Amino acid sequence: MLIRVLSVPFGHVYVDHLSHPDVDGVVRLPDPEVPGRADAAQWWPPPSLEADWVREHADEFDVCHVHFGFDARTGEQLQDWLDALRSCGKPLVYTVHDLRNPHHADSAAHDAHLDVLVPSADALLTLTPGAAAVVRDRWGRDATVLPHPHIVDEPMLSRARPPHDGYVVGVHLKSLRASMDPMPVIDVLAKMGSAFPDLQLRVDAHTDVMTPGYDRHDPDVAFRLRSLHDAGLLDLHVHDFFSDKELWTYFQGLDLSVLPYRFGTHSGWLEACYDLGTAVLASDCGFYAEQRPCLLYRLGPDGLDAASLEAAVRTAYDERPAWRAEPEQRREERLAVARTHRAIYSRVLGR
Repeated sequence: MLIRVLSVPFGHVYVDHLSHPDVDGVVRLPDPEVPGRADAAQWWPPPSLEADWVREHADEFDVCHVHFGFDARTGEQLQDWLDALRSCGKPLVYTVHDLRNPHHADSAAHDAHLDVLVPSADALLTLTPGAAAVVRDRWGRDATVLPHPHIVDEPMLSRARPPHDGYVVGVHLKSLRASMDPMPVIDVLAKMGSAFPDLQLRVDAHTDVMTPGYDRHDPDVAFRLRSLHDAGLLDLHVHDFFSDKELWTYFQGLDLSVLPYRFGTHSGWLEACYDLGTAVLASDCGFYAEQRPCLLYRLGPDGLDAASLEAAVRTAYDERPAWRAEPEQRREERLAVARTHRAIYSRVLGR
């Protein structure tokens, strides 16, 4: 039986790698076009999250599977949308990627979304046992735990890591989303360089963070990063978004990627590093160590525990962990994930 899935969104690497690499009778429908939006942003916000859209297109899909993209909807709008799904006889599957939205400084809006989606879904999935335990504690629902599929494709997935000089520790600020608190981490790392003659600290930031006039510009962060760079304590790289190819090359130029998160749940960045053999050091705020092998530093009630960060960097430097996905294991994992998704879709359609 062919199962047509309205995936929210469709255009995302996670969603793409849920699909069987050959054929398994599951078809995920392309994102609806958003008038006036570029292709890369067509699903944000997705028209398919509107109640009227569901009623108008109900004969085009069998089951709805939500991942991301509902930030712009209120709890009331989501409830209206769910009511439209119910009235059209369309089951809902929801994967709980984020228990806390990494783009929101305050958790209230995302909590309101979860309070609508989690109790109403016909089936729930998540990526780690820890997240599933939170779902069970907060909403009394069981979520199927499935691993995050690979991010990187072949041939890069099997590419040998190119050699480089020194031990390179990287911190990437990206566009400084709300979940990040990079400067306390960078300050500690910058001071550690003198203890390791060949340690190099590389800090990357997007142009919108570093340049006056951009919405994401942070003058304090920009000034402090440039000051540390001028003092020779870090190597600063300012650029726009990396392409996938550029990002994979960046990862393979690092020995350790440090994630300066002050809150979070899971991480696609961690998955890509695991695909390419780059060790990760993250805070203990989420379930990163359950997701893939990584080192952790502590966040105390007052923020970063500097001693735990220093200890974790020393462990990484001394032991050189080489956690990397085996390509064949990634393929088998993807096949298993695809089979389980099809089984879940079949089950909710059979109710």
